[in-house]
Amino acid sequence: MKRFSLTLTAFVATLAMLAQGMAFEPEGTTLEQASAKAKAENKLIFLDCFTQWCGPCKKMARDVFPQEQVGAYMNPKFVNLQIDMESEYGAPLAKKLQIQAYPTFVIFNADAQEIGRFLGGSGAEEFIAKVDEKSKDNSSSDLKARWESGDRDPQFLQEYLASLNASYKNDEADLVAEAILEGKEATFAADSVLRMIFMRSINNPFATSFIYTAKNPADLKAQIGEMPVNMKIQSVLNNYQRQLINEADGTATLNQEQFDRFNALLADLGVKNADHYRLSTLITLSDKQKNYDNYLSYIREYLANPNLDADDMQLARWVKPFSDPSADTNHKAQMKEILQQRLADIRSGKRQSQSQVGNMKLSRPTDELLEMLVGAMDGNVPGQQ
Repeated sequence: MKRFSLTLTAFVATLAMLAQGMAFEPEGTTLEQASAKAKAENKLIFLDCFTQWCGPCKKMARDVFPQEQVGAYMNPKFVNLQIDMESEYGAPLAKKLQIQAYPTFVIFNADAQEIGRFLGGSGAEEFIAKVDEKSKDNSSSDLKARWESGDRDPQFLQEYLASLNASYKNDEADLVAEAILEGKEATFAADSVLRMIFMRSINNPFATSFIYTAKNPADLKAQIGEMPVNMKIQSVLNNYQRQLINEADGTATLNQEQFDRFNALLADLGVKNADHYRLSTLITLSDKQKNYDNYLSYIREYLANPNLDADDMQLARWVKPFSDPSADTNHKAQMKEILQQRLADIRSGKRQSQSQVGNMKLSRPTDELLEMLVGAMDGNVPGQQ
């Protein structure tokens, strides 16, 4: 009778588990803790990588994860984990896992070794199908073993690159793409397949194919046009710039060695606005460190540089740290002075106010926006008297 009671209890518990949506671990649970539980329960790990501002992330959490059919599939097989990728724990994890879009869903084995991943919101049935597919796909680990053993067969390299791209593993894809293009830096532009590999998978500014193209862009421009090549070069430099700041345990530090090496590369490439990357990195670092004396100093240096130009919208973004009522009044006054100088330049005709940014038409010209920001710093909230 006692045995029957225990069996019935387990059966009822199983039914309860199946009758709910996905059961996630408590907020604050780490991947390491999830791994320990997965080992104990002989499960895989499902990680929902989200941010607070991501609309599709919220939709999945609201409409898909609570569904009974989703819980019935996920709960018996996975330790389910949700981590805000902009939290103190999540930010370095996002960098380690190369998470660049949201939502990203990653599946690990019990040892926290990645099996597969996929991106984007979906309905319940499609979500289950994707999880099922990615949790069974172990081909990438086999390909990785061949790569690490030194296999450089051209057909294998392209197969491995396709697998990495499908899993959005950009750092590894970069290395494989570099291997494919090695020795072909001056000729790959004439080959449509190699051109595609360069445009999609070369994201390291120190890759020999990138350095050659940045110095000699004419051949690639002749094949695909000037704008795509210019955008590719700018994108690679901008993305690498973001990697120069290390964040861990709530602190931000500059990777000085990488920073110096990157600046030397910019000089070697003859990048005209090289100081943009240097100063943008230092402004971002100062903001993360909450060192607003340095922050304002670097902004002034940026604005005084004749080779650089911060538009009105960039100025508005730089105001953000001082929007808090508790912000230091001296720092606010200095930022306000910067804004007022820009307004004076617009009113004198030295600069023109913007009415659009790229292809986006603004609801009001930027001089009005800057005036509102100055007013806000004085405590004047629009609509309140």
